[in-house]
Amino acid sequence: MPRAKSARRQQIERAVLYPLDWLEERSGLIGGVKYFIFRKVPQDIGWPQTLGSATLTAFIVQAVTGAILAMYYKPHPETAYESIRYITNDLTLGWLVRGMHRWGASVFIILMFFHMARVFLYGAYKYPRELNWIIGVLLLALGMFEGFTGYLLPWDQTSYWASVVGININGTAPFLGPFLAQFLQGGAEIGADTISRFYALHMLLLPGALFALIGLHLYLVIRLGVTSPPWSPEAAGRDRAEVAPTTNGRAGLVRPGSRGGLTRTGVRK
Repeated sequence: MPRAKSARRQQIERAVLYPLDWLEERSGLIGGVKYFIFRKVPQDIGWPQTLGSATLTAFIVQAVTGAILAMYYKPHPETAYESIRYITNDLTLGWLVRGMHRWGASVFIILMFFHMARVFLYGAYKYPRELNWIIGVLLLALGMFEGFTGYLLPWDQTSYWASVVGININGTAPFLGPFLAQFLQGGAEIGADTISRFYALHMLLLPGALFALIGLHLYLVIRLGVTSPPWSPEAAGRDRAEVAPTTNGRAGLVRPGSRGGLTRTGVRK
């Protein structure tokens, strides 16, 4: 028989749980978080289903390290490279933060490709998950554009000429190509307006769009459930459906009888 809790312990538990109860009563967030963490998933899922969580983790690392770098980065042609040099060489653990952000961008894109490949091979893009597949494609496009806008920011020779090539390639697109190239450059040539525009896109517009689409993506995953492997007998996130008895076809010609049984045509012996 479990021992009864002391009055002191009960008082401490009430004091600890009061803020959570207060928040839950007014927002319902605690219940939503519990549903997200402890929701039902198929029993036969494996490591391939963790690619989505790994991609989300990589994005969170990019967001955190990017926010730290933004505190010291100066988006101007005369100060951009010097600020990057200061972050890498002089700032405490700046080399680590910049390295995580720089190489994490490639990890983020690679994980998105692997995640989408798993979704495609498992047939998770089919009904009723077509919208989630479209959102995933948009996330991939925005993620690649996010990496492109961040490539110019160090303002060294490699990033400068790579950005020139990228802008010129975009400028060759039909109809919107010249407008897009002029918009990215911020003028007739790459300069101070270009780096300010790339910085605004990289830090404000694209991350906001990514956060919104990721939130919608996670909502649809919670609503529709985790996708089972193609060989699974279970529906995603639901109990195994019972096979209803049928009287159609050959299965209906042989039915169990009572005394004496039934013949294959259903006529009593």
